[in-house]
Amino acid sequence: MFGKQIRMERILDRNSGNAVIIPMDHGMSVGPIDGLTDMCHAIDCISRGGATAVVMHKGIVPYGHRSSGHDIGLILHLSASTNMGTTSDCKVLVATVEEGIKLGADAVSVHLNIGSDTEPAMLSDIGAVSRSCMEWSIPLLAMAYPRGPGIKNPFDVDLVKHSARVATELGADLIKTNYTGDPDTFKEVVKGALAPVVIAGGPKVSSDEELLTMVKESLEAGGRGVSIGRNVFQHHNVEGITKAISAIVLHEKSVEDAMQFLR
Repeated sequence: MFGKQIRMERILDRNSGNAVIIPMDHGMSVGPIDGLTDMCHAIDCISRGGATAVVMHKGIVPYGHRSSGHDIGLILHLSASTNMGTTSDCKVLVATVEEGIKLGADAVSVHLNIGSDTEPAMLSDIGAVSRSCMEWSIPLLAMAYPRGPGIKNPFDVDLVKHSARVATELGADLIKTNYTGDPDTFKEVVKGALAPVVIAGGPKVSSDEELLTMVKESLEAGGRGVSIGRNVFQHHNVEGITKAISAIVLHEKSVEDAMQFLR
């Protein structure tokens, strides 16, 4: 397992043990949206901002990862769907752990929607990926959300902590899930997950302060960082918002101190 520990250090900050991960896999689900057309520029900005890793699909890696020479971790995303049909909650495997190794990835990630109609297939898929990760000593990031026709509130603490625990039960080394809205309930998620938890960014927020406050609260509840996409790469100041988030997650700065990077 020593190899896995070495690779984990490439996607986490070595001093704090926390993570600032920027998922950039949205081109698969929603197409080439703003912020993801010039991948070299986008990754350059978040690298200068202090992000520890990016999440990408295999075909995009040659178009931007480390093109500017910055050392930033690579997490290869293995599952996908698009929003063009009626099965967007059904994530299927489109890459393998072995492909990740060949591309030089430091970790792999799999998306799991607990409560969807295709939950059994996704559980089976992540189980298979976990076996390969154990064989090759590759860290596994599980993106686990309560999402499906019977899910009324995807931020409900009981649903979120169940989803996070499922990811750990299946062998995830790092879990991305929803922030429940306040530190007290998120503490339950962290406690029940056992494995380190990072928060998703969710939909576009109304203000930078709102985003940074959410980040700070999640850390106070025991979270280990963030995995935030659109609220970073679609920001008008990508480098600045990444620096602000990194200041809080990696250097224990206050929201007020972090805001200086956006003024």
